[in-house]
Amino acid sequence: MKRRNFLKKSILASGSALAAASISAPIIAKSIPGKKFNTLEKYNFNMNYAPHFGMFKELAGNDLIDQIKFMADVGFTAMEDNGMKGRSKEMQEKIANEMSKLNMKMGVFVAHSIYWKEPNLTSGNEEMRKEFLKEIQESVEVAKRVNATWATVVPGHIDMRLKIEYQTANVVESLKQASGILEPHNIVMVLEPLNFYNHPGLFLERVPQAFEVCKAVGSPSCKILDDLYHQQITEGNLIPNMDKAWDEIAYFQIGDNPGRNEPTTGEINFLNVFKHIHEKGFTGILGMEHGNSTKGKEGEEAVIEAYKKADSFK
Repeated sequence: MKRRNFLKKSILASGSALAAASISAPIIAKSIPGKKFNTLEKYNFNMNYAPHFGMFKELAGNDLIDQIKFMADVGFTAMEDNGMKGRSKEMQEKIANEMSKLNMKMGVFVAHSIYWKEPNLTSGNEEMRKEFLKEIQESVEVAKRVNATWATVVPGHIDMRLKIEYQTANVVESLKQASGILEPHNIVMVLEPLNFYNHPGLFLERVPQAFEVCKAVGSPSCKILDDLYHQQITEGNLIPNMDKAWDEIAYFQIGDNPGRNEPTTGEINFLNVFKHIHEKGFTGILGMEHGNSTKGKEGEEAVIEAYKKADSFK
C-alpha cells in the first residue's frame, strides 16, 4: 500500500475524536512503532525551496531518509546539503535514490575546503591552487552520484600583502581552471559572496564583485550564489542588484536578517522578493540556509507556515 494511501486510511479510521483534534491543531500525527507518518497538508509551492537536514528533525525524526520524505510530503521539491561531500558513498547513493523516487531536485553542496582565516586562491600559491582543483575534481564524482548540478565555492580569505587587482586575477585564474574540469560534466560552481559581519576578511563579499569575477572567467560553469541574508547585510538593494547580475546568478539562498532565520522573522520582504524572482522566470533552487527562530515541533511548523506566507504571491 502506498504511504500516502495508508496515511489517509489511518486518519479516516481514527474516528470522531481525531477529527475534532484536527480542527483545533494545524498538525495531526499518527505513528506506529519504529516509524512516523507525516500528516501535514501538502502545499503546492511556486518555486523550488530546498530545506536541509536537521530543519525538520523533531517532526520527521533523526533518520535522513525520513526527513527527505517529510520534506516531500509537505510540498518541498528540492533539498540541499552543504555537508554532502563528507557523507559515505553509500549514504550519498541512498539519499539520491530516495530523492529520485520523490522527484526532488538536489541543491548545492560545498565543493572544497574553505579557508576562513588565511589566503589560498587570492595568493596565487600554486600548491593551494592544486589542492583546490583536486577537490573540484573530487566534487564532480559526488555531483554525479547525487544528481547535483550546483556546488558552492568560496574563494577564501584576502591576502593582505597583495593589491586587490592581483588577488582578483589569481582567483579568476583558479576558477578558469576549475571551470575546465566542470564544463564537460555540465556542473556549475556557484560563487558565494559572504558578509563582513559574520565572516570578516573574506575576498568575496558583494554580488557586483562576484559578477565581475564571473564575467572574467567567462564560463557556464562559474556563476553566482546570491545568498539574500548575506547580501542584505553587505549591501541591501536586493532586487536591483539581482536584476543587474541576473545573467550570472544560478542559485539563491535564503535567510532573514537579523537572526538568519526563516522568512517573516526579520526585515526582508520575502513576499516581494520571491514574487520578483518568480516573475523573472527563475526555475532553479532557493536553498533554505537558515535556522529556525523557535525550537521544537512548533518552530518547525512555523518554518513551513512562513514559506507558505512568503510564497503566496499568486
